[in-house]
Amino acid sequence: MINNPSPLIIFAYNRHDEIVATIDALKENYLADQTDVYVFSDKERALKDRENVTKVREYLDVVDCGFKSFTVIKRKENYGLAKNVIEGVTEIIDNYGKVIVLEDDLVTSKNFLCYMNSALEFYKNQKSIFSISGYSAVLPSLKDYKYDSYLSYRPSSWGWATWKEEWSGIDWSVIDFNEFVENKKEVNKFNRGGIDMTRMLRHQRKGKNNSWAIRWSYAMHKKDRFCIYPKDSKVQNIGFGKDATHCSGMNIYQTELDDSNNCNFKFISSLKPDNQIARDFRYQFSYTNKLIKRTRLWVQSLF
Repeated sequence: MINNPSPLIIFAYNRHDEIVATIDALKENYLADQTDVYVFSDKERALKDRENVTKVREYLDVVDCGFKSFTVIKRKENYGLAKNVIEGVTEIIDNYGKVIVLEDDLVTSKNFLCYMNSALEFYKNQKSIFSISGYSAVLPSLKDYKYDSYLSYRPSSWGWATWKEEWSGIDWSVIDFNEFVENKKEVNKFNRGGIDMTRMLRHQRKGKNNSWAIRWSYAMHKKDRFCIYPKDSKVQNIGFGKDATHCSGMNIYQTELDDSNNCNFKFISSLKPDNQIARDFRYQFSYTNKLIKRTRLWVQSLF
């Protein structure tokens, strides 16, 4: 029995088919009818996006509920994903104290809400836990793993949850970046979650990306916290098509979506990452980032 389920936020932009799939899957969740859902719909960034943004908003206007409540907030100007997430999460989490978050390209298992709410409750007093992830890659060390959760040095933005205490006070300007990047020990520590971590943060500071998630990851590193992941992924990303804002081409993060009916989870109480899982996790991101680079070079060679 889960009392007082967390509200859920969906961030939407211009992908009609994807958000329909996201909401349809969410309606099938066991706690859907007990969940308050808020959708932050961003305004088009350019004229070419207006038709698709309008199509998404027309769909959101006629969603037959299936939830405890369904509220759509239509931005009157283009926020961009980073500002939309930061301000949207802040608004809801200030009112509820906790939140579950999806973007408009994430399909969930039927027990996604069960898992996220159960984990929020189980770890709420564990100050070393920064966030809960609904996504997990397929890692070799998880094959015979006896728990339904494990710890990681890297948070995930593909279906996640957190508490107000962990979200509030994040330095989104990363004011100490220059000091951090000169400290090899801290850089190596940050990169325990993947060799791409510092590189992405450096690119964000240089204006090559506007990622809120890498700044969020850095905040977790500064707090010396961990993220809880599920053994069996409750989230599948379907957003790697041509209309994706930040990723396109191929889905190298494909995972196996939990198809069980399990809503009783065996959470690990240890507050230190398993060394083998951490190595597999880091290798997953190291390998996939090398694959991305090779693919980009190959594509560039065709033109």
